[in-house]
Amino acid sequence: MFTPRKQRTLAETAVVEGFGYWSGRDVRLEFRPAPVDTGIVFVREDMDGFPRIPANVSHRVEVPRRTTLQCGEARVDMVEHVMAALSGLQIDNCEVWTNQSEMPGCDGSSEAFVRVLESAGAVRQPADRRMRIVDRVIFLGNERSWVEARPPVGSHPVVKYHLDYGHDSPIDAQSCQVVVSPEAFCSELSAARTFLLQEEAQWLRSQGLGHRTTCADLLVFGPDGPIDNQLRFPDECVRHKLLDLIGDLALAGCDLIGHFVAYRSGHSLNAELVRAIQVECGMALEHRRCA
Repeated sequence: MFTPRKQRTLAETAVVEGFGYWSGRDVRLEFRPAPVDTGIVFVREDMDGFPRIPANVSHRVEVPRRTTLQCGEARVDMVEHVMAALSGLQIDNCEVWTNQSEMPGCDGSSEAFVRVLESAGAVRQPADRRMRIVDRVIFLGNERSWVEARPPVGSHPVVKYHLDYGHDSPIDAQSCQVVVSPEAFCSELSAARTFLLQEEAQWLRSQGLGHRTTCADLLVFGPDGPIDNQLRFPDECVRHKLLDLIGDLALAGCDLIGHFVAYRSGHSLNAELVRAIQVECGMALEHRRCA
């Protein structure tokens, strides 16, 4: 039922430049091709010895509102949109060289990363991609927020998210489900942008964060909807939550085959689900290299 696919890397180097939403610092990323079984590895070229940080949930550290990885003294911040782009396009082996700790925010989506990765092209490699198949129901959370992995209902992963900020929120309750493939990711999710409420944005600025970020760089919701911006999809907020979920699930370091459903979950709960799957669901294709 589940036919393994071959691992993939980039055909050539791709570059994205921008600034970090939180720090405001200019940053340059280079997505470089990598050998079989490298996985996704972030490389801090601004630090002595070019420390490497594997994109695995074992290196995740808890930071509010974003996904951060750390290995020794080296860390990379806000990696979820980069990871979503790589996972969504099925780029399995890649070195992401960066001259800052924080990834560029761009427009708050994965679109800028997808654009350059598609331009670089991908090549198949002579090894099967490892995968974990969800073979039981795994539920984490409570009635306020939860995430669940279920056995697959087909040959492709399915992600579903229920978003609900309550009756008084300017963001309507939304639900969205996507059968994950590169085509679906690019057309339905990659352009969905980060969002927050106006009062949240004001509080972050009061803490000295996001001073370079404007309402044109992401979706800031006031009482009447997005401020100085327009939605790309009527349900763009829940689509972005699915994008984040895909980026967080990519920290498994392999393909996860299952039906993933979330209700008001965030990065921390998503990561806990990945850890639970690693413990409870066996790894298929342990022989990672082909003869």
